[in-house]
Amino acid sequence: MTEDLTGQPLGPVGPPQAGPDPYDNRRQVLYWRLLARLFDGEEQPALESASLGVVEDIGLPSALLDPGTSLDSVVQRHPELAAEFDGLMTPDDEVAGSRDRAAEVRRAALVSKVLLNVFATGSSTVTAEQLARWQSDAGWLERALGSRPGGLRGGRAAGAGLDSGGLGPELAAIEADLVGRMRLREVLADPALAARLTPSMSLIEQLLRDKGNLSGVALANAKSLIRRYVDEVAEVLRTQVEKATVGELDRSVPPKRVFRNLDLDRTIWKNLTNWSPEEERLYVDRLYYRHTVRRTTPQRLIVVVDQSGSMVDSMVNCTILASIFAGLPKVDVHLIAYDTRSIDLTPWVHDPFDVLLRTNLGGGNDGPVAMAMARPKIAEPKNTVMVWISDFYEFDRSQPLFEGIEAVHRSGVKFIPVGSVTSSGRQEVNPWFRERFKALGTPVVSGHVNKLVHELKTFLT
Repeated sequence: MTEDLTGQPLGPVGPPQAGPDPYDNRRQVLYWRLLARLFDGEEQPALESASLGVVEDIGLPSALLDPGTSLDSVVQRHPELAAEFDGLMTPDDEVAGSRDRAAEVRRAALVSKVLLNVFATGSSTVTAEQLARWQSDAGWLERALGSRPGGLRGGRAAGAGLDSGGLGPELAAIEADLVGRMRLREVLADPALAARLTPSMSLIEQLLRDKGNLSGVALANAKSLIRRYVDEVAEVLRTQVEKATVGELDRSVPPKRVFRNLDLDRTIWKNLTNWSPEEERLYVDRLYYRHTVRRTTPQRLIVVVDQSGSMVDSMVNCTILASIFAGLPKVDVHLIAYDTRSIDLTPWVHDPFDVLLRTNLGGGNDGPVAMAMARPKIAEPKNTVMVWISDFYEFDRSQPLFEGIEAVHRSGVKFIPVGSVTSSGRQEVNPWFRERFKALGTPVVSGHVNKLVHELKTFLT
């Protein structure tokens, strides 16, 4: 016995056959039809006819079998199905012996629709409309898995906690393939087509790589898409930073005695003994004010980002994150990007959009060159944190880079090595560096952007 895509027993493996359990046969028909379309793409008349009969018999629309119909269209025509797609593929807690066989068949039909639309992408040229439709369908899959649209792919819903067993990178890879098959320059040159594009990490990566070949209307549309994506991700990250960076009140500092700080409730409570019943009047001997001063210490944050080809996601997230921390009071942020050369992006750190337009993604990497630029920025080691984001594949430069990092760490700088900064938490780090960082007492931080926010919060507040 095997399980179907919703975790339910599927029955014997093999082509659908007549048997005593009609529910198992119906589910098998639907899933065999799904597999046939995913791996072949051509219609199998017998499976198509049998699947249509199953869908119609259980009261679902035949549009569920049409890969050319988006999930948005299905839900618009049949709004009662929207709630069924949410959490569709999350496990249910069922009491033994209480299986609803009819409901399992219905779920199989809905799951088949979601998977077919997301994973049957063909191989031909992709239009802006097709990409937008796929992005929407992928959002429905993420909702079916209990996430938010964009959560698994590391898009605008950065920080969603579910990675669903590594499915996020697979969805991102499919999206990147679709973007690669799109005549992006032609789309960008047409404002009407460009307006159909939804910003995503895959699209932003392609735009950043190709920006040197764009001009005029195409370049303006590319910049608009990058700006939209940056603003949307920044809004999510800014909320996370604000929640994480609330310091403790420093009660050694007396409250400022101004009207806006007056604690009216406490003032009334403390003066209740002065209440005059005869006059129905409260006489106030003392006013009480709220403490508003928080403990803040000037800090220096140095962010060094590997901008080689494998670190695009990190480059985007880190420039946004650096700009947010640069906006905090008394936090001095410096940003350095490097490949075989290094560039100091500190003058533009407050505008991640401007930073991204100044980067050149791709190529190799030379960590020691970046370290040579970063070390002079350390004024007070014990008051400095250095975040280094890279996969640390330095090859013959590994030893010199590690020696530089070790010297920085031993000087008192808080050194935080990060494998990547993504929404899915996916990372890959050179094992040679990973072991040495662990021995140094500075283990590599998980690549999830929330983890980095937490690490920085503990130092900066």
